[in-house]
Amino acid sequence: MFARLFAWLRRHPRLVDIVWALPITALSLAVTSNYTNSDIVGRRPIPELAYLAIVVGMCVPMIWRRRWPRAVFAIVSIVAAVHWAFNVEAGPADGNVFVMLYAVATGCRFRWSLAAALVTEFGSVIAVWRWWVLPNSSMNWNNLIPFTVFTAAVWIGGLYVNTRRKYTAELEERARRLERERDAHAQVAAAAERARIAREMHDVIAHSVSVIVVQADGASYMVDIDPARAKRAMETIGATGRQALTEMRRMLGVLREEDDAGSYAPQPGIEQLSELVGQIRSAGLPVGLTVQGVPSELPTALQLTVYRIVQEALTNTRKHAGPAATAEVNLHYGDDAVEIRIRDDGRGAAALSDGKGHGLVGMNERAALYGGSVRSGPRSGGGWEVFAHLPVTEPRPRAEANAA
Repeated sequence: MFARLFAWLRRHPRLVDIVWALPITALSLAVTSNYTNSDIVGRRPIPELAYLAIVVGMCVPMIWRRRWPRAVFAIVSIVAAVHWAFNVEAGPADGNVFVMLYAVATGCRFRWSLAAALVTEFGSVIAVWRWWVLPNSSMNWNNLIPFTVFTAAVWIGGLYVNTRRKYTAELEERARRLERERDAHAQVAAAAERARIAREMHDVIAHSVSVIVVQADGASYMVDIDPARAKRAMETIGATGRQALTEMRRMLGVLREEDDAGSYAPQPGIEQLSELVGQIRSAGLPVGLTVQGVPSELPTALQLTVYRIVQEALTNTRKHAGPAATAEVNLHYGDDAVEIRIRDDGRGAAALSDGKGHGLVGMNERAALYGGSVRSGPRSGGGWEVFAHLPVTEPRPRAEANAA
């Protein structure tokens, strides 16, 4: 209940200021006779309209104390100085000087709050001097102590609230900034994920469709000459299409709802290279696979990178090397890196490209994720070669490397 009331008051600051000004105004008007009645001993009477003007001048501007704290403090201080100059003793409305000192300390810079504190202290000094010191022969300045202590307490309290407000505002701004950064990172991650899916889709579709097209052409040619070979080609088409659908379902599964059910096959790795080579070989491209070195356990994502690089390289070989080309895949396990070399004896530099593929770019991006590199180009003796170097150890931070 109190929290909602406090929140409502924060949304209506002008109403709070009006409510704050009303009690002091009412109290000041209630004691009007104390300042206008000449029968009261020890006080100089003033006209009633003059006293009402003083009350209005010190209370009405309080309505705008939050919006223009310095201006309202100046008005209240000037009105207080005017009735001091006419030797009119301080009244309830003079308490607004301390209220405005607090408002300036909480809402303005330090130099303005310090100036307001000095002005308030100066007003306390001259008030004590006129109304307490001069009438007494003992020159008692002890009455100044409570005014000084109260002025310092109001000023320090305002500075504390100002500091807390700035600190809270800084935390809120930091939270908003972190939220914007989080949204930006989410957008970047989403874009990276879309790019990854696009590369995966390119690898799957380019490889599978190429196999299907080659097998379909062969089946249509052999259906009358060798029905058995045509049947095997159609079976290869069916198996390749089913595998492509499985992989596409797996990759597009990241777009499904969290509560959607469904099982997806694991990502292909190095162990599936022999199956990949078999598919390429059955599609009409003679391919050999050799493995050198001691096989080591590699991360799943790195194995996927190896598989996709080989798949993309063989797909390009089948598309551009020519009908009589052969290819060789060599996988070498080193102490700190895995090296893949894919060679063919096809057209090489004479091969034509439509310029629309993203396979080489995708291979370089995949290798770069692990600090590796991919080189591709025509061989000196004819054909084409793709070489990939993929570190299997995490690279050390630059500071550690420099220290070493």
